[in-house]
Amino acid sequence: MDYIWTPIILISVLIAVTLLVILLDKLLGGGGERKITVNKNNVVTISGDDTALNALTNNKIFLPSSCGGKATCGTCKFRLVDWHEPPKSTELSFLSKEEVEEGVRLACQVKVTQDIEIQVPESILNVKPFWGKVVEVEQLTHDIKRVKFEMDEDFPFKPGQYLQITVPGIETTRAYSIASDSKDLRHPEVIIRLVPGGVATKFVHKALIVGDKIKITGPFGDFFLKEDSKRPIIMIAGGSGKAPIRSIIYKLMDQGMPRKATYFFGARTKKDLYYTDYFLDVAKKYPNFKYVPALSTPLPEDEWTLDEGLITDVVRRHTEDLSGHEAYLCGSPGMIDACIKVLKEKGMPEEYIYFDKF
Repeated sequence: MDYIWTPIILISVLIAVTLLVILLDKLLGGGGERKITVNKNNVVTISGDDTALNALTNNKIFLPSSCGGKATCGTCKFRLVDWHEPPKSTELSFLSKEEVEEGVRLACQVKVTQDIEIQVPESILNVKPFWGKVVEVEQLTHDIKRVKFEMDEDFPFKPGQYLQITVPGIETTRAYSIASDSKDLRHPEVIIRLVPGGVATKFVHKALIVGDKIKITGPFGDFFLKEDSKRPIIMIAGGSGKAPIRSIIYKLMDQGMPRKATYFFGARTKKDLYYTDYFLDVAKKYPNFKYVPALSTPLPEDEWTLDEGLITDVVRRHTEDLSGHEAYLCGSPGMIDACIKVLKEKGMPEEYIYFDKF
């Protein structure tokens, strides 16, 4: 008769396990409604098991995320208020010690299992998606293109900020600095260098054509011209880092170039330079502006007669006391770190050194 009770016992055990799983799921927040309070005034209600990044995006709060939530770009930061769950190992390389202590996390790595309160920059709440039609594609160098969009509505931004492009078909997003004049609200431009193995840059360089419609999100970024400052300016860039500096210079020209500004641009050889004549002409028109292009490894056929060497060495040669200046840097992390070191050696306070690493 024992065999009669065996199925009943098994079914009972399965029911008990199922109920236990349901109970644990509810205790951990799964399946029920949770709330994300953003900057105290905005409340987002979600259900299901998802990351904070996806939950916010689905509710039209767009944190930057050029890697699409894979924890490889480190841009989707927010601060958890009154609930400091320790960051995962995937986040630590993107967070400073101070940020960890303050409860800063990557939104793509935070599962919303209970009600949480977060803080984000106020500018994030103004970010939204747009559609832009490609109206110009220009080859600037052998591996750099300029793309101009026509937006379906006004796209206000600050000189230095960036936007995100969604690559059609694979829905991958990538961030690119805005290169255009901020007073033109309908035609943002980006400058994009072809990155070997880069899915998005390959699409831009090999497939994007005039007439294409692209989903654009933005604007993003705390790197922008401090318009209320009167300090002289040092600008340093390399490669496609010219994009946000170009936008900043447009703004300075709109203002009549009221402050002294020196722009250092570093490249390897002459084929890596672009807009050289344009910025040299700007220097002729505005006495307060100086453009210093430099080649680190000029070729004999370049017949280069201007500055040579690493851009850090060029900056060191051309500057003296920088204690009263401010700086805007855009380029690779290695270049920016080296430039910050030189600027600090010249007396520039670190709080006046603004940068955008990519």
